[in-house]
Amino acid sequence: MPVPGLGLLSYRIPSGFARPPKGARVIVPLGGRKVVGCVVDAIAAPPPDAELRDVTEILDDTPFLPSAIVDLALWVGDYYASGPGEPLAMAMPPASRSGERHAFRMETAADLVPGATAAPRGAKQHAALAMLREEPGLTLQAMAKRGVSTATVRALAARGAVLLREQVRERDPFATGEAGTGGHWSVPHAAHAARELSAEQAQALETLRAEAARGEFRTVLVHGVTGSGKTELYLRLASDVTARGQRVLLMVPEIALTPSVAGQLRARFGPRVAIQHSGLSQGERHDQWHRIRRGDIDVVVGTRSAVFAPIEGVGLIIVDEEHESSYKQEESPRYHGRDVAVVRGRMEGALVVLGSATPSLESAANAKSGRYGAVHLTTRILDRPLATVRIVDMRAEYAAHGPDVIFSAPLAAALADRLKKGEQSLVLLNRRGFASVIFCRECGASMECPRCSVALTYHRAARRVRCHYCNYATGVPKTCGACRGEYLEQSGFGTERLEAELRERFPDARIARVDRDTIRRRGAITRVLGDVARGHVDILVGTQMIAKGHDFPAVTLAGVISADVGLGRADFRAAERTFQLLTQVVGRAGRGDTPGEAIVQTLYPDHYSVRAAAAQDYAQFFEREMEFRSKLHYPPEVALVNVVVRGRSLEAAMTGAQELASRVRAAGAPGRVIGPAPAAIAKINNEYRAQFFLKTPVARRRAARAALETALAERPELKRRTIVDVDPVSVL
Repeated sequence: MPVPGLGLLSYRIPSGFARPPKGARVIVPLGGRKVVGCVVDAIAAPPPDAELRDVTEILDDTPFLPSAIVDLALWVGDYYASGPGEPLAMAMPPASRSGERHAFRMETAADLVPGATAAPRGAKQHAALAMLREEPGLTLQAMAKRGVSTATVRALAARGAVLLREQVRERDPFATGEAGTGGHWSVPHAAHAARELSAEQAQALETLRAEAARGEFRTVLVHGVTGSGKTELYLRLASDVTARGQRVLLMVPEIALTPSVAGQLRARFGPRVAIQHSGLSQGERHDQWHRIRRGDIDVVVGTRSAVFAPIEGVGLIIVDEEHESSYKQEESPRYHGRDVAVVRGRMEGALVVLGSATPSLESAANAKSGRYGAVHLTTRILDRPLATVRIVDMRAEYAAHGPDVIFSAPLAAALADRLKKGEQSLVLLNRRGFASVIFCRECGASMECPRCSVALTYHRAARRVRCHYCNYATGVPKTCGACRGEYLEQSGFGTERLEAELRERFPDARIARVDRDTIRRRGAITRVLGDVARGHVDILVGTQMIAKGHDFPAVTLAGVISADVGLGRADFRAAERTFQLLTQVVGRAGRGDTPGEAIVQTLYPDHYSVRAAAAQDYAQFFEREMEFRSKLHYPPEVALVNVVVRGRSLEAAMTGAQELASRVRAAGAPGRVIGPAPAAIAKINNEYRAQFFLKTPVARRRAARAALETALAERPELKRRTIVDVDPVSVL
């Protein structure tokens, strides 16, 4: 488990086996091998005339997965057309998928035997007994660190003076780290009396409390400007819910956000907080999962996969930064964590709170129609003003200073001013690496990935060029691969180049960078965020992961390089992403006592997404963007399915896509089938790609999926090389 392409399978329970409950794991034969499966219905009648094989082994006599999680995984498999195996596997910790009954770390602890008369021999044994009298239950590992060897303790056990016992040692992601930090996954927050709420916050909390107290499913959108105090609402609402004996699930879009949120939750709820995300070690994920399953916690915080956390008695689900595309998984099962959270809330009768300063158009449209409730926070806490925003037209900068300008004169001056004042700055560029293209000055050819139809990005620190789609990497050649010319140049820039330019311009500044390259090492993001919070960083450089959710009170300047980097993409969500990213990063400035400023560099100063973000005017953007979506029939006006067919050649991919599209039309799919055509990125990892779209009335989306599944079932070979992306956030 999982086996791609398989639906639910029926097996016979041999005589002498107890009937396993729903959610239990079993070992079953599949073809010539044995695999781990999950029981989804222990009493279902088998298909007529089915020749059933026997279950080989029953691993659990009680449900391993709660029944509600099994039902949720089955819904995901159906809605996102992935089949049940992959979401059921995602709901389990990694070790359990291979059939391990226990993957806990064990350690040996020692206790004195009451009334033992055996005399110790030598000073080492006397020291060991004295240590255990003061601290019963010490582990052999702990005693060894204090100078008492394992051999000494085992000798005492052999003489009957000490009793050794095995106990579970849980791996703790919150264990105290270096310099008093909260471990790799928690930035410490002092427990303190919460400040008095603003009038808007108080009204919002009253509304949310009333919804939670009803004990019924309801989804409420909390639309609050950056710095309006949404997190404080979450914490107080969570306190109310846990006080009633229910539990809370809080989701964040990025692993980088979990340390700060986990720290705040632990300051309020103590050790009854668990985390779930892929950044944990396999052992930590296993132990955290079992803490949740046992009911030892009240609050779970995590990224999109946390929606499957085995927490029972859920009364509140919070999806922070609900607009973020990171909630969408880009490999099968291609589920959206926010939307699955809403479904889980419906299944469990819980309140679902979606929070954002820049709501997705889908959520805002649902709130406008009355399907979701809505709460609005229009001002920052303590009536702090929003950052003032200046738009810099980079066309004028290029005309005056040449095409290689990275920092405009206004942004360079503002950074120098903040350094002089001892204030912090944040600079965002949503593109990593040092240079985005290496090209030959003689023939004009650029270095492209041999596996994908994209240019390779130069990473200077690693002295390599890398593909950001398939991860292919190689050293930088000395000559052009096309003409053997010796004049290779770099074009474009990313965060690595940005950091280098800043260090050259401001040699005394303390500069840190946050992007996917710098936070690979365990605990790196926690250390950087801690340094920013302690004032040990003057300028923070990064990609979009520094723009969302973080509270940096000392940051008074936010600079945006190439604000329009995403506007030219062939994606109907390009303007929405640009507006959200700009609004979020502008909102990082001025959250403390000193007013903030934002400087936005762009080649398209009059684009409505840039203008609306500069004005922090969501209503203006929503109106313009919904007009565009309505005219061109894009979500949320319609439901969309992106179907990508892969092949060894573009011709093979196109032929398969044309056949599949014809079969979907013949199967009676409602709405329109558009395409096929070569995908915007025609080749990824040595596979060519062709795509078509299903645009369907929202009320008919199930019928559209059924028509697609019928067409795929008719051609199993074609199904194996087809990607079905329901409700895509990207169509590239």
